[in-house]
Amino acid sequence: MKRRKFIQSASLSGLGVVAGSAVISCAESSTSSENKPEKMVNKVSLPVVVATWNVNNATAKAWEQLQQGKSSLDAIEAGCMVEEANAEGQSVGIGGLPDRDGNVTLDACIMNKNGDYGAVVYLQNIKHPISVARRVMEDTPHVILAGKGAEKFAIESGFKPEDLLTEKSRADWEKWKEKSEYKPIINIENHDTIGMLAIDSKGDIAGGCTTSGLAYKMAGRVGDSPIIGSGLFIDNEVGGATATGLGEAVLKTVGSFLIVELMRQGKSPQEACEEAIGRIVAKNKNIEDFQVGFIAVNKKGETGAYAIHNGFWQTRYQDNKNENIPSDFYNKKS
Repeated sequence: MKRRKFIQSASLSGLGVVAGSAVISCAESSTSSENKPEKMVNKVSLPVVVATWNVNNATAKAWEQLQQGKSSLDAIEAGCMVEEANAEGQSVGIGGLPDRDGNVTLDACIMNKNGDYGAVVYLQNIKHPISVARRVMEDTPHVILAGKGAEKFAIESGFKPEDLLTEKSRADWEKWKEKSEYKPIINIENHDTIGMLAIDSKGDIAGGCTTSGLAYKMAGRVGDSPIIGSGLFIDNEVGGATATGLGEAVLKTVGSFLIVELMRQGKSPQEACEEAIGRIVAKNKNIEDFQVGFIAVNKKGETGAYAIHNGFWQTRYQDNKNENIPSDFYNKKS
């Protein structure tokens, strides 16, 4: 199953808010299909790499870095770069699907074990936004650079500018313009995000998140992926979490930070992911129109994943096994 089949052509105006603060319980029974979603992962060995979607090449690259004794931060950057260079993926980096004006704009962030954070938003013409985000974190007094400023910084830092719109992505954009429909349809190819978490042999945690964002979005739109606490959050004393799906919904609940704080309070990564999805479900009338998925890891190396609808997967490299694992999900009617 390709990770793109998970996401819908989401409407920015389609989110409805339900009054009240009750959180809908996510403790639903598991499906009985052949690919039964993993309800609870109770792994405790280190190192570990976990990522959104079926990205075995990316997790393999990150694992290779860890086996060479490199840090979790090095592993995250190297792993995310694999997908950014994958032109056929049409999700991050080169070949990403453009905004409605035909421009490929990229968002990314990275966090290290110390809680340091760097991000780029609305970056154009640079294939590896995750690496630029790391440079922002390590080489500037800032945490976020945007647009032309981010591009200028990248070029001055030695990154080569290039056209990121491939022939395939251009053709898809031209076809989309025939109708220019911008309506929610669950589980069609539209956009997705690569979020990755890693713990090295020293027990230090890092994370990264990189995306080309919502396909055919309004020019200037930025989602949750580069925003600390929403698309990604790391606390080396507790664990980390990252998100994929409709960024607007994740932003409104600061989902990744919520998951880490729930783990701080004693919840497992799985329980924390389920509660974060529950918060989103409780606040939106139209969950049939969009998808969100979370993955998380705690300090012990236990992992969890949960989504609103069926179709979300995680890739986990642990105990020398690089596995694609279907996630459990809230809406058993989907």
